[in-house]
Amino acid sequence: MIKEVSGDILLSRADLLAHGISAQDPFDSGLALALRERWPSLVRDFRHHTRSRAIASGEVWFWTGIQDGGGTRKILNLITQDTLGQGPSARPAKASIENVRRALQNLAKLVRQENISSVALPRLATGVGSLEWAEVSPLIRQYLGDLGIPVIVYATYRQGEMADEGL
Repeated sequence: MIKEVSGDILLSRADLLAHGISAQDPFDSGLALALRERWPSLVRDFRHHTRSRAIASGEVWFWTGIQDGGGTRKILNLITQDTLGQGPSARPAKASIENVRRALQNLAKLVRQENISSVALPRLATGVGSLEWAEVSPLIRQYLGDLGIPVIVYATYRQGEMADEGL
């Protein structure tokens, strides 16, 4: 089941949060920045991982951390964007449909392997990634629509507002 909602994805009750980035993402804007501010160890762990092993566009990187008040938060970084440049000057490039397609395939595979019960994601690759939602939305339906779990798409961001996810 895919459901579009309005609200703050950081308040989601979904088992897994997924979002798009580049392999050398600085986590300095949008949802990536909000994740960095809430879970700084996510970014440290991601940078450590990418320094020790290259991660390609279309791959995913799974992270689990401790939430405020206890419990764990699972976050999946979908590498939907290529990277421009190298080293400290590297910046995220635009996303590509092929990267999104491969990342969604990898997301679906991880959901099955890890017994994920629900997923929340933003309008993937439409911010910094610069893709049109009309191009991305059908891919989400194609690759995530038959998982048999709630897939919550945060279509409109409303800071501090809990969405009616139906979970």
